[in-house]
Amino acid sequence: MTSILMVDDEQDFLDSIKRMLRIEGYDELTAMADPTRVEALMADTKFDVAFLDITMPGMDGLELLRRIKERSPETECVMLTAHDSIELVIKAIKMGAYDYLLKPVSPEQLTHVLDRALERKRLLASLLLRSEQAFEKMLDHPEAFGDIVTNNKAMLRLLHEAELHAVSDIPVLITGETGAGKEVLAQAIHKASRRAAGPMVAVNMLALSPTLFESEFFGHAKGSFTGADREKAGYLSKARGGTLFLDEIGDLSLEIQGKLLRILQEGEFVPVGKTQPEKADVRIIAATNQDLAKLVAQRKFRKDLFYRLQFAHLDLPPLRSRREDIPLLATQFLRQSTHPEATISEEGLDVLAAHDWPGNVRELKGTLEAAANLASGKVIKPEHLRLPEAKARSRQVQTDADDRKLRPLADVEREHIVAVYRAVGNNKSQAARVLGIGLQTLIRRLKSYRIP
Repeated sequence: MTSILMVDDEQDFLDSIKRMLRIEGYDELTAMADPTRVEALMADTKFDVAFLDITMPGMDGLELLRRIKERSPETECVMLTAHDSIELVIKAIKMGAYDYLLKPVSPEQLTHVLDRALERKRLLASLLLRSEQAFEKMLDHPEAFGDIVTNNKAMLRLLHEAELHAVSDIPVLITGETGAGKEVLAQAIHKASRRAAGPMVAVNMLALSPTLFESEFFGHAKGSFTGADREKAGYLSKARGGTLFLDEIGDLSLEIQGKLLRILQEGEFVPVGKTQPEKADVRIIAATNQDLAKLVAQRKFRKDLFYRLQFAHLDLPPLRSRREDIPLLATQFLRQSTHPEATISEEGLDVLAAHDWPGNVRELKGTLEAAANLASGKVIKPEHLRLPEAKARSRQVQTDADDRKLRPLADVEREHIVAVYRAVGNNKSQAARVLGIGLQTLIRRLKSYRIP
């Protein structure tokens, strides 16, 4: 059932709108004359469409629009005004309003704009559902990969391949740039495997020295060397029945590479100070941000170890090659931040999309967490992101403002007509109405501007 909110300080107008909607079969209607009460109402109620008067005492429609979009971005808002103010209409549309209506409103106008707003809402919901269904259909264990959000086809194929490898015990090699999410993918593979009930132990291989490798990996018996005052379980024992994640494997010394290879080949190990071998009941997942094939050619990585790892090779794409995932990741990270109520503006998303993210997903997460703090948990704007693109955007805005101070009238007119045309979704009839000019006049202007 469609839920509709109407906010207008003129009670007679509210009653009129309400009657029109009831005649059209809409019953879930909420009419309010006091805009200051809407925010409290929306704490418990979500609306599909909201009709908002622009000029109201206590709080104007633009401020109410901003607050509604912050709390419920999926609510389609239609502005109502008795004054055909181009500036206010364009500002409202830039703030997220779907459309506007001039008072007095006829039943035909009301139902027409409502039908289009609901169609847009259904379309967006359908697109989201299709992306979720694609994820569900692609994977047999989508819950295991729940921490990875994507609409990128290459990324979805990679996750499908990862799930296929998860069912066996063969070693997996995950490559990708720093911050691309290699450990998150390793955790997902573990959760999708038959070893999910066992532990997953992560080891930073950079922290291991050749002299301590056997003790740390295999464990040692009490008294096996000076300082071994008690028996210690190694990583292989701690991960027994589960998964051992070896990060930064490309930085291992050749000596340690040889010892690791023996574990993969023989499937057993002997703790330091003991004589009886123990079974290495673990699944190995290795990760690196280096090109192992190149290291093999340079004789910095053992060819035999590389061949043992490369059969199940997953190469994570960098964030800059799947920019369509940035809004999804931004939403996820904000929900997980200390300010889960924070949202990000369209301008903020534009800045995120323009950045190349050398630190990948990890950099995006840190940027958003810091921005949410600077925005005090409210709407994140470009100035909160502290990215080079945001600073450049700010400088460009100032330059544009300076340039507009002294410009030919024809340039200003062209910019204004094009801005209105774009703001109303390239709808010529609506743009002509907003601009207060004839439709044919607008068509001639657009043709002269070479705008299709």
